[in-house]
Amino acid sequence: MPEAKKYQSAESKGKTYYNAGIVKGIVSLAVSEVAGVAISPKGKKSAKISDAIKLKFGDNGISVDVFVNVYTGYTVPDVAFNIQQNIKQSVESMSEYKISDINVHVAGVIIADDDVTD
Repeated sequence: MPEAKKYQSAESKGKTYYNAGIVKGIVSLAVSEVAGVAISPKGKKSAKISDAIKLKFGDNGISVDVFVNVYTGYTVPDVAFNIQQNIKQSVESMSEYKISDINVHVAGVIIADDDVTD
């Protein structure tokens, strides 16, 4: 079970606690909003979507590793850049955390049915 992480801003007198699962949910939502990509749980068919997202909480912010598949017809560098931008914007606007780095791992390519020719 993910640990609850705390964040305390300088101007507040209380503490806000975020469960790592909440941040994973924000990252998952951000990735799903990008065109041409599908989150790729590693290896197992029964694996959860959140298994494809790894978070490391550090002093400088959160380090995010996300594993995805890219659909044919999309440029991998463009998709990866869009994923990075969307994750950074979503996490920093929906929580009080900062993102230190985002690593996008392309696990494979998905060939759409209409792209297959006989």
